[in-house]
Amino acid sequence: MSLTDIRIKQTVPLDKDLWLSDEKGLRLLVKSNGSKYWRLKYRFQGKQKTLAVGVYPEVSLKEARNIVTDARLLLKNNIDPSTHKKQQKQVSKVDEEMLFSKIAFDWWQKQKGKWKEGHADRVWTRLNDNAISKLGTKPINEITPQEIITVVQLVESRGALDVAQRVLQDIRRVCRFAVQSGLLLTNPASDLTGILTQRKPEHRASLPREELPIFLKDLDGYTGQGRLLTKLAIDLLIYSFVRPGELLGAKWEEFDLDEKLWRIPAERMKMNTEHIVPLSEQAIDTIKLLEPISGRFEFLFPSERNRFKQMSDNTMRMAIFRLGYDGETKGKSKANPHGFRATASSILNETGFNPDAIERQLAHMERNGVRAAYTHHARYLEERREMMQWWGDYLTTLRSGATVTPIFNKRA
Repeated sequence: MSLTDIRIKQTVPLDKDLWLSDEKGLRLLVKSNGSKYWRLKYRFQGKQKTLAVGVYPEVSLKEARNIVTDARLLLKNNIDPSTHKKQQKQVSKVDEEMLFSKIAFDWWQKQKGKWKEGHADRVWTRLNDNAISKLGTKPINEITPQEIITVVQLVESRGALDVAQRVLQDIRRVCRFAVQSGLLLTNPASDLTGILTQRKPEHRASLPREELPIFLKDLDGYTGQGRLLTKLAIDLLIYSFVRPGELLGAKWEEFDLDEKLWRIPAERMKMNTEHIVPLSEQAIDTIKLLEPISGRFEFLFPSERNRFKQMSDNTMRMAIFRLGYDGETKGKSKANPHGFRATASSILNETGFNPDAIERQLAHMERNGVRAAYTHHARYLEERREMMQWWGDYLTTLRSGATVTPIFNKRA
C-alpha cells in the first residue's frame, strides 16, 4: 500500500526502528525519537544497495518519489545513484571554490597583511559593494570581459570615475590571482585598459596667500551649534598642516603638551614612518579647547554619530564650502582641507625657511635613499620648532587684521 502524508503524520514511533514502505522501493525509516528518513532500496550490478533520499518533512513524499524516478532512470543507464550523488556533491564543492566571491576574498586575505588596516577595509568595501555584488555568484572561469565592462561602467555612470578605475584594477588583480592559482588560464580583465572615461587631473585647491586673512576671519565666525569641533579641526589642520586623514585619526595618547610635540605613529602615516609635529603655542591652545569636548574619547575629533569613531573626512570639506570657498562664490577661491599644506609650504618657502625642514615637516618622503636617511623624522627638529612657532604667530597676526609686511626673511 502506497504511503500518504496523513499516514506518515499519524505514525507513532516505536521503541525500535519502524519501516513504512511506498512504491518502487521507496521506504520511510521512522526512528524511536520520531525522526523520519527516506531510503531507496535497489540493486546495482547484482548487489543490494540503499540510497539516502532525504529527511521528512524537509523532503516531502512527492519530492521523494521524484528522486526515486530520477534514480531509476540512472539505473536504466547503468549508473549507480549513490555514486552519482557523491559525484554531484564533489562538483558542487568545486563550483564553490571557483566562485568569484570566494577567490576575491582569498586574494584580499592574502594581500591585507601588506596594507594598513584602514586601506584594507576600503579595498574590501569597494570590491564587495561594486564587483562581488554583481559577479560574486558566478564561477570566475565563466566571467566574460563584457560582464566586467558592464560592472565598472555602472560605477562610472554614478559619476564615480576614480572608484570605477579602482574597481577595474581590483577585478584585474583578483583574476590575476586566479591565474596564478591555476584556476584560470587567462585574465578576462587584462585587455580592458581605456574602457573608462579619463578624468583630467586636478590639483588640490589651495588657498592663495592673499586670501588667508579673510578665510581665518570667516572661520572664526563658524561657531554655530555642532560646529565648534569642526572649526577647531580646521584650526589645528592649518596650524600643523598635516594631511587631513592624519589629523582626523589623531588620538589623545599621541600628544605631549609639555614637550609641545605630536607623535603620529608610522601605521597612520602615508609613508609608514613615524612623524613628529612640533606644536606652536596656538596649536596647544586649540588642543586645550578640545579637551572638554572630546577629552573623554579616544579621538580628538570623534564623529557626531558615533563618538568611538573619527570624524568623516568630508566634514571639514563641507564646512569650508559653506564658508563660500567652493569655487563658485564671487571673490573667493576654491579651497579644500589638503590644500592648506600647499599654502603653508608656499609661504614658508617664500619667507626663507630651510626647504629641507619644510619638506620634513610636510612628511614628504625623499626619493633618494641617502637623502632619505639624512632627513630622518627627528632631523631639523629644533629648526622645525622655530618654524612652526613662527607659523602660529604669523596666523595670529593675520587673524588680528594686521598687515604682515615686510615678511621676515630667514635667509637674510
